[in-house]
Amino acid sequence: MSPENSSDNSPIFSPAIDMDGPDVQIISSDGSCIPAHATILAAASPVLEGILDTPRKHRSSKNKTIQILGVPNDAVSVFVHFLYSSTCTDEEMKKYGIHLLALSHVYSVPQLKRRCTRALAEELTIENVVDVLQLAKLCDAPGLYLKCMKLIYSNFKAVEHTEGWQFLQNHDPHLELDILQFIDEAELRKKRTRRHKEEQSLYVQLSEAMDCLEHICTEGCTSVGPYDKEPSKTKSPCSKFSICEGLQQSIKHYATCKKRVDGGCTRCKRMLQLLKLHSSICDQSDNCRVPLCRQFKLKMRLSRTGNESTRWKLLVRKVVSAKAISYLSMPKRKREDEPRVNSGMRTFKL
Repeated sequence: MSPENSSDNSPIFSPAIDMDGPDVQIISSDGSCIPAHATILAAASPVLEGILDTPRKHRSSKNKTIQILGVPNDAVSVFVHFLYSSTCTDEEMKKYGIHLLALSHVYSVPQLKRRCTRALAEELTIENVVDVLQLAKLCDAPGLYLKCMKLIYSNFKAVEHTEGWQFLQNHDPHLELDILQFIDEAELRKKRTRRHKEEQSLYVQLSEAMDCLEHICTEGCTSVGPYDKEPSKTKSPCSKFSICEGLQQSIKHYATCKKRVDGGCTRCKRMLQLLKLHSSICDQSDNCRVPLCRQFKLKMRLSRTGNESTRWKLLVRKVVSAKAISYLSMPKRKREDEPRVNSGMRTFKL
């Protein structure tokens, strides 16, 4: 039944339904009566079934009456029509969606409630989001509630200037606090995600530096190579030359720096950390050509455990994990072309 026919006293049921005449009168806010069948209402809504099952001795007339107040008469008409047919047009949903959500919650009609939450989620705007949020909370619609919260978080500056927000501040401080807490938590998650990405980027850079260090010390690159070979002047840059070039410069500096003897050179300290990190990842015992690899391994075996050792082991695991993730994200053909590199307790083909 369409809203235009709501003032008509004809019953809202399909002609195919074979039953007696309407035995229930639904009274809306403006006093209009909508005839209906108790069996249909009871089958569609357990709440209406409970109302209709109240003892008959308290009734003064044969026909039962049910009051549905607080929403427009046309919305009540659409609601009753849905109880009969389980259908509702998009136009009706767009016009009465908020009222229908409230009715579907109060009278426990889950099929209509799902339809309303989907429709209202699609029609969310900055102007109506606060009103819909309040209704979603009252009607226990978590999916719609979360979507409203996300829209408010993404457009909070604009939402603050709406009438809905002003009303919320004056009449519902608890929901206002929930919104502000949601925004704070969302900002914290955003910061944690950004920090995690930055850390992962650092671990990936360190794993690439380990590849370049082994590449330089075993094969040689443009200007630095193994100690027992002269670097080839005609050798072309490797595929990771942007990292490899800086590492070659650090190796040259470390080899000639006079301050590193006294431990006063920051650049040499970083180079030593890279060499130590390589030895922590490398599983070659005797034939590794990276300088100081064997010495660092021996030193780590003899050193006592402590907070520094725990932090270092965590760094090693993070670098190995980043290398594995980087490897798995490569196309299959490129993975097959990558050389084998060492990765702690296991050897990955990276």
